Amino acid sequence: MLMRSQLAISLGQWSEAGTKAENQDFHGAVQPDGPDLAEKGVVVALADGISTSALGAVAAETAVKTFLADYYCTSAGWSAQTSGTSVISAINSWIYAQNRRATGRVTDENRERGMVCTFSAMVLKSRTAHLFHVGDARIALIGDDAIEPLTEAHRVNLGGGKSYLGRALGVNNSIDIDYRQVPLNAGMTFMLSTDGVHEYLSDADVLAVLAKEPNLNDAAQELAARAMRAGSPDNLTVQLLRVESLPAAGDVSDLMGAEGVLPPAPLLRPAEDFAGYAILRELHSGSRSHVYLARDKASGARVALKVPSTEAADDSHAVNALLLEEWIMRRVDNPHLLAVGPSSGPRRHAFVVSDYVEGQTLYTWMNDNGAASPEETRAMIGQIARGLQALHRREIVHRDLRPHNVLIDAEGTARIIDFGSAQVAGLEELGLSFDDGAFAGTMQYSAPELYLGYQATNASDIYSLGVIAYQMLTGALPYGPRVSAARTAAAQRRLRYIPAAELNPAVPPWMDAALARAVAVDPAKRYGELSEFIYDLSHPNRALFTPEERPLLMRGSVGFWQAVAAALAIALAVSVMTRPQLRTPDHPSPQSSAANKETVR
Repeated sequence: MLMRSQLAISLGQWSEAGTKAENQDFHGAVQPDGPDLAEKGVVVALADGISTSALGAVAAETAVKTFLADYYCTSAGWSAQTSGTSVISAINSWIYAQNRRATGRVTDENRERGMVCTFSAMVLKSRTAHLFHVGDARIALIGDDAIEPLTEAHRVNLGGGKSYLGRALGVNNSIDIDYRQVPLNAGMTFMLSTDGVHEYLSDADVLAVLAKEPNLNDAAQELAARAMRAGSPDNLTVQLLRVESLPAAGDVSDLMGAEGVLPPAPLLRPAEDFAGYAILRELHSGSRSHVYLARDKASGARVALKVPSTEAADDSHAVNALLLEEWIMRRVDNPHLLAVGPSSGPRRHAFVVSDYVEGQTLYTWMNDNGAASPEETRAMIGQIARGLQALHRREIVHRDLRPHNVLIDAEGTARIIDFGSAQVAGLEELGLSFDDGAFAGTMQYSAPELYLGYQATNASDIYSLGVIAYQMLTGALPYGPRVSAARTAAAQRRLRYIPAAELNPAVPPWMDAALARAVAVDPAKRYGELSEFIYDLSHPNRALFTPEERPLLMRGSVGFWQAVAAALAIALAVSVMTRPQLRTPDHPSPQSSAANKETVR
């Protein structure tokens, strides 16, 4: 049987007090199995309690244990960088709060009474190492004939051989964390060590020990012993990590579990039983998938089953994109997002189960009701924005937000659906990208920067939401149909926003200005947060629509141009009335005389 590769490491660790009475260092590692290995990776961490701090050992132990536990509790959609820095920042804030509670303001004078430590960690996820570093421990890459430090000591030299630690956990309420990525290859070896070790060992010492000791635990112990023999007066902690194997790029087998290797579900028929569900009728048929209304035979609940289309069933890429939908639904719970449906038990085919929402799409609602009022638009866009916010907080960009992908139930609750084109930061690190950004969504709603090859961001979803709001109010698109054809920066600069008030006079200028900012061609000029956009849709933001700051086309709209036309008409009339009268000359030219004769005839 062919075994597929996955992330695997060998690990050796050693820590001791050395010549000191107490070991204030602390270290640890977690090597999970299954989905946690694929989604979050392997974590190795160490901390060094500051020797002048009576509670340095407590700080180090707290930092390492908390990081190893809380990192795996962060959203699977978050990138390793977001997860790691968020957890370290929270640890620092907690330690700092404890210090303030015990000693008042944390200063150089009272640090010895509080908890202060350095912290360094590696997260190995898929085919990349993510490094986090605060203080003077070290993470290094061990090569064949040299050692490459991957972190810098945060020490400030005072001269005369004196220095002090410039950064550490527990000193300030906020912490500046060094972060970097290192591409992985099988066979790479890394060394994490506290300053009591690496400051007393040469590269030759480390290379000699690793060449002699194949067992990494024995090698770590020997490195600590050599550092102490070389005169180290400090605690001694070493972690050695060797990469044994890596997953193939884009492999989702571990991520999706058993379903990632199941054959795709076939096309279904009404009245058919399938995988514990009774198929009632087809709800949607498209090029990528088919959706059926079904009844869970065990619970009686009505659900929606999505299976790949005939064309997509032979494309593993398309099947994985389909499974991504359920992966997201299981991890993001919000009343304005489609929820995952009940499971009927182990599956023999790959398909998606979601709640069944009885209602209509926003696209159908707009066709049935025509232009919406500002109040209706604000209410609907606010609901959609709350669903988007839930995704964005987990670093998920929808990328296919459009009226067809918003369902409205009988109570008027809006839910975003169809997550097959979503961009998940945590999965992008695994090499999983299911669509090219420019073609993931529908052209009329895709942000302009995607057509220039840029990656989708939260600002791209804000653009799509702004287009939906504009279309609800006007039935049109803010730049007409020209955005998808503008494939160069120069072409995009020629795009001009069509004021919504020209198409719907009920749109107030301040609301029009909010729409214009949401759909700005340059993503840097859009709203930074969805909450800002939603607020400005209901509250006039004078900074956006002050006449002096607004483009010419936004100043008065139709009324402005009517005033310009009236002024031009008056100027023309004055010009005619004040023009000198034409008189016949006393001695007409031969040409004039001939012309006059011709006229008389």
